[in-house]
Amino acid sequence: IRSIVRQSKFRHVFGQTVKAEQGYDDIRVSKVTWDSSFCAVNPKFLAVIIESSGGGAFLVLPITKTGRVDKSYPLVTGHSGPVLDIDWCHHDDNILASCSEDCTAMVWQIPDHALTRPLTDPVVVLEGHSKRVGIVSWHPTARNILLTAGSDNLIIVWNVGTGEPLISMDDHPDLIYSISWNRNGSLFCTTCKDRRLRVCDPRKREVVAERLAPHEGIRPMRAIFTRDGNIFTTGFTRMSQRELGLWDPVTN
Repeated sequence: IRSIVRQSKFRHVFGQTVKAEQGYDDIRVSKVTWDSSFCAVNPKFLAVIIESSGGGAFLVLPITKTGRVDKSYPLVTGHSGPVLDIDWCHHDDNILASCSEDCTAMVWQIPDHALTRPLTDPVVVLEGHSKRVGIVSWHPTARNILLTAGSDNLIIVWNVGTGEPLISMDDHPDLIYSISWNRNGSLFCTTCKDRRLRVCDPRKREVVAERLAPHEGIRPMRAIFTRDGNIFTTGFTRMSQRELGLWDPVTN
């Protein structure tokens, strides 16, 4: 007899909410209209993009500082427009990159102790985009290498040590939704408003593989490289139902 209820080994698994004192409370997360997680975490710190008037700001808390966050807690405030994305450096837990509607990306040195006053001076300001910068992503293996993508449809790979662009790619005809490096940083994959999934080789400065419409829906899709080199995507069907996909970048 065919079962009407779909069987799943997760059917009776329920998560348990942590106690209030173990979480982070009273944080005014940004409401800016951008598809971002608005937070980033590493073994030392939690960073959260927050609502801010008169420019962009984000909060950096020691990972152990749980509970209610005081409204007067010092912020990182260097951008003149809303912050859209943040990413911790893989090689130094005190280095964080941010990007903003002000067309810049910035790199910050976060002190080991909790901030005692607002942090307003970045280590370096990266200026090369003509429109808002929506994505920052550190290279997974090379030090001081940061990727940014903006609404000018441009991808720039920077040497943060000198503040100079190393590579600039303009292969995308429309807004870039997401970017993910592979494990060793030899490739990155992108999703775009033109509904194409691309694999790019930054050293060759070219798109080495692409697939049209991995998901048939027109709503935004995202993609990440998995550890074994495949690409995992999230998107929508033509009927706007959530859909997941796993792709081999070599054969697809």
